[in-house]
Amino acid sequence: MGNNLKKLFEEFPPVSVEQWEEAIRVDLKGADYEKKLVWKTDEGFKVKPYYTSEDIKNLAHLNYEPGKFPYVRGTKSDHNQWEIIQDIVVDDEKITNSEALDALNRGATGICFKVDKSSTKDLDLSSLLKDIYIQCIELQLETYIEPLQLWNKLENEFDKRVADSKNAKGSLGYNPLGMLTQHGSWIINEETDFSNAKELITKVSQRLPGYRVLLADGRLIREAGSSTVQEMAYTLAIGNEYLHRLSEAGTKIETIAPRIQFNLSIGSNYFFEIAKIRAFRMLWSKIVEAYGVENQEAAKAFIHATTARYNMTLYDPYVNMLRQTTESMSAVIGGIDSLSVRPFNSIYQQPNSFSNRIARNVQIILKEEAYFDKVADPAGGSYYIEALTASLAQEAWKEFLWVEEQGGYSKAFQSGTIQQKVKSYAQKMFSDVAARKATILGTNQYPNFNETVLSQINKDVYWKQDCSNGQSIAEPLQPIRISTEIENMRLKTEMSNKRPKVFMLTIGNLAMRLARSQFSCNFFAVAGFEVIDNNGFATISEGIEAGLKAKADIIVLCSSDEEYATLAPEAFKLLENRAIFVVAGNPPCMEELKSQGITNFISIRSNLLETLTYYQKLLGIN
Repeated sequence: MGNNLKKLFEEFPPVSVEQWEEAIRVDLKGADYEKKLVWKTDEGFKVKPYYTSEDIKNLAHLNYEPGKFPYVRGTKSDHNQWEIIQDIVVDDEKITNSEALDALNRGATGICFKVDKSSTKDLDLSSLLKDIYIQCIELQLETYIEPLQLWNKLENEFDKRVADSKNAKGSLGYNPLGMLTQHGSWIINEETDFSNAKELITKVSQRLPGYRVLLADGRLIREAGSSTVQEMAYTLAIGNEYLHRLSEAGTKIETIAPRIQFNLSIGSNYFFEIAKIRAFRMLWSKIVEAYGVENQEAAKAFIHATTARYNMTLYDPYVNMLRQTTESMSAVIGGIDSLSVRPFNSIYQQPNSFSNRIARNVQIILKEEAYFDKVADPAGGSYYIEALTASLAQEAWKEFLWVEEQGGYSKAFQSGTIQQKVKSYAQKMFSDVAARKATILGTNQYPNFNETVLSQINKDVYWKQDCSNGQSIAEPLQPIRISTEIENMRLKTEMSNKRPKVFMLTIGNLAMRLARSQFSCNFFAVAGFEVIDNNGFATISEGIEAGLKAKADIIVLCSSDEEYATLAPEAFKLLENRAIFVVAGNPPCMEELKSQGITNFISIRSNLLETLTYYQKLLGIN
């Protein structure tokens, strides 16, 4: 019996790279391989249509095991556990405490309190932490103000409770370079901020060895519209500046490095985000190693991830749940240490119990039903992800070195060069969304035709707030969302109390009229216009009559290129300017039609934002 055993798939002969390439060339039928199948990423490298073992055979990082330096395969050797964090903004301490206890009782394993107080003197930490076993959960704090006072209050809580401080874990979230990034100023002043950092590290490391002190917050960079590579490089540069300046002040690298928490934003580019986390850990370990540390454990990066805000949408907001699910998967597969999922409605109103529960349950499902916490480095060995890890690491390292050549993060930021690069990339994203080169589901593609949201918006949450604080020494990075230009255009329609009607005059070739009417309906619905589709008309006069009877503001002719040469002039003449006339497509006869007074055309080449804004103005929506 044993002699009859076969290896899995041995009946299939191995296929060489040359054979794959030859098969692809045959299928392409002479088309350009590079243009058709090779993707040039915004991060500066190319992505091939497929990967094999040949693509990763020379990658040095494949020689390392999970849990081993340089931690590209994660910091855990036999599992993939992470902390389920619920973010809560501190306003009223008693109410916030109730919310935190509810979250912990319903599956969260940690809380991140965002202390939005004018002074930590005003913070009643005892009320905030009442009945919370601070020695048993991951307790993260985020605030820019008076860190030593915050520390004293936390230490007093441990003293009062006689709590186990040796095994307690969490973060104080002290973030002077984050203050510079978000508000363009120091917390107090540069010298004092770093002096406080040194004092905090000394005190916290003695009393709470499992606590991080400093925060290197890449979310501020990513949410301002940076690329993946920029987020990685500038966050590494923030961490490196903490290492450099505090070691120069006499603190050992082995003491500083484990006291830094890295916060990263996880977007919807699924495989890139997995690779980003792996590459980030590898690069950070190399930076720490360069300082000559003897204990490689100090080079482990603690990474907290938060699902992205920049790609969340106001319209069709339940789609945000889907985005956050894939983003959470990327973060977990990449091997983060803790994760926050943003409530799906958090960009336009205060999160409620339902949205908080759904956000929390995304992680619980990944852990309890999908078992993502069981296997260390689940992405390890994937040809594509391993190649992406190497490519992202290479490009991020180049950008990191550029920052160091500028004198480090704070100098580069104060010079404005980092802001220029981030804003340039953000503008490209806005342009891609406006031209529909990038799809934002429910916003610039496949909108919910009859949706209205104006009544649901909390203006203090939705409308953009200026991050500068009047003491800026540098331009702060402002958070953006790439859907806001489209959203604000649609909101104009809602606020105008008008809902223009767009009527599809479908005629002629069945396939073309259906395709173009579907395209046109989606196109105009993006602006909140009412669209009226039709199965087809026998004659132009019948279609024009039906459109006028429906009191259409815009009539869109949907047919084939060949038929437009005769049908468009006929329709335009019969309409007699009683409605705006639009031709769907980019027909070869366009110039001839323009010579006859037909000026409005929509197609996949149209800039969605510019075109719809133009029609709004024609209809008196300003």
